[in-house]
Amino acid sequence: MLGTMLRVMLDRFPVIPGAEPWSSPGSGARSDIGLVLCHGFTGNPNAMRPLGEALAARGFAVEVIRLPGHGTHWRDMTRTRYSDWRWEMDRAVSDLVKRGKRVVMVGLSMGGTIALDVACARADEIAGVVPINCTVLDREGLLAKVAPVLEHILPVVPAKAAGLVENDIAKGGDEKAYDMVPAKAGNSFLKELPRIRAGLTGLKVPALVAYAPNDHSVPPENSRALLKMLPDGSELKLERSYHVATLDHDLDLLVEKISEFAERVGRLS
Repeated sequence: MLGTMLRVMLDRFPVIPGAEPWSSPGSGARSDIGLVLCHGFTGNPNAMRPLGEALAARGFAVEVIRLPGHGTHWRDMTRTRYSDWRWEMDRAVSDLVKRGKRVVMVGLSMGGTIALDVACARADEIAGVVPINCTVLDREGLLAKVAPVLEHILPVVPAKAAGLVENDIAKGGDEKAYDMVPAKAGNSFLKELPRIRAGLTGLKVPALVAYAPNDHSVPPENSRALLKMLPDGSELKLERSYHVATLDHDLDLLVEKISEFAERVGRLS
């Protein structure tokens, strides 16, 4: 209820088709394992719904969440920050814990970074985490260095100017992400990366790090560096996909490997 109220307060535009949150209560022997699925920066549940539905079909309880300010209009995003997005992931985890589920978090891009952040803080309640093409390293180049100043001059910039690749999907398709980026919202995420990295070496939660070597949006060096930081991390290469792997050729591979991982760590917790 509180999460719904938060979204209502922050969002003034209607949700675009397919960007609604989606859930399944689970069924059978796997219903006691709950999966939280989170999209990335400027994206929405469109990118996670096929993965969520496939995992639900295997019996897992699934929550595909929509981050505040996402999935409506970029103007809604101007009023949100990283703390709002992290709060929504935290809320979804709390809901599954209250329902007696063993929780595994799955996040695409920034959603994977948020999942790692929450896992560091709630390791005793989390069974595992699956970051997919996530960001953990600071952005390089002059633009990244002057971004804190530019956000006061250019409050909103085209996604391409911010370094985001439109529909980075090898098979083609439309993830329906925003074509404009609110600078302060984006920088609120980048400012958190040093803090998040500092906690990763002590993460007590198993992680399945999935990444596409041909990602054009988030350099795969992020995932390779993450694997070196984590005490308990395993690698899954998505050779046939680009950044939005959840809508790409490796969707079936993700479903299979996430299912195996979730069942293994869910039974250990």
